Amino acid sequence: MSNDNSSIHDFEIELICEYFSLLERQGPGSPDVTLKALSFIDNLSSESQIADLGCGTGGQTIVLAQNAPGQITGLDLFPKFIDLFNSNIRKSGLENRVKGIIGSMDNLPFQKESLDLIWSEGAIYNIGFENGLKTWRPFLKKGGYVAVSEASWFTTERPKEIDSFWKDAYPGIDTIPGNMQKMQDSGYIPIASFILPKDCWIDHFYKPQVRAEKVFLNKNAGNKTAIDFIANQKHETELYYKYKKFYGYAFYIGKKI
Repeated sequence: MSNDNSSIHDFEIELICEYFSLLERQGPGSPDVTLKALSFIDNLSSESQIADLGCGTGGQTIVLAQNAPGQITGLDLFPKFIDLFNSNIRKSGLENRVKGIIGSMDNLPFQKESLDLIWSEGAIYNIGFENGLKTWRPFLKKGGYVAVSEASWFTTERPKEIDSFWKDAYPGIDTIPGNMQKMQDSGYIPIASFILPKDCWIDHFYKPQVRAEKVFLNKNAGNKTAIDFIANQKHETELYYKYKKFYGYAFYIGKKI
């Protein structure tokens, strides 16, 4: 595969899962950012029901559980992630109020109007930002919150190379004002949005991949697909360093009307 024309979605799901299971976080983020987003959420109690959708191995879920009351259910499509999630939860001593289950974010296993907070860091893109907000809204109580991080354009115009890359990888990417409007149109009061700082990408996502790449390639020595996948990841990293002023992740917090 050509690095210039490939995206992560061109590779085998099992291979992607194996690679990202080596990382504490499966996308850009940090404990500080999780806490900043949490600061906009009111009225959580020990009785609150929280869902972390697309939870991965639980890096952000543990931070959430350590700083917010309530029962938390982490949901992810991949059994390997959920196995690691539940192991990490036990190691953190949080198993009495946090559990991970296998499931799809477009077919939630919760009762309607049962959740006080839906959380999702770097995962809503799997079903699309607007579609995710609309699909999840019925599961929130009136006045419940949604808090998601999402890849976003910072400018209305950008160089062709990065514009083409992202439109191929994720055609639904939009500007921050565009996403806030989508949130409002989906039945939420937009509470806040903020851009994730660069260290969420560099220190918490890309740098940890240096070791992960070595482990992954050693385990998959001679596997051309694995080699191409790592080349694709390196290409994505290079694009971020080159064009980070044009795009990144933003957090969006909304309240169900």
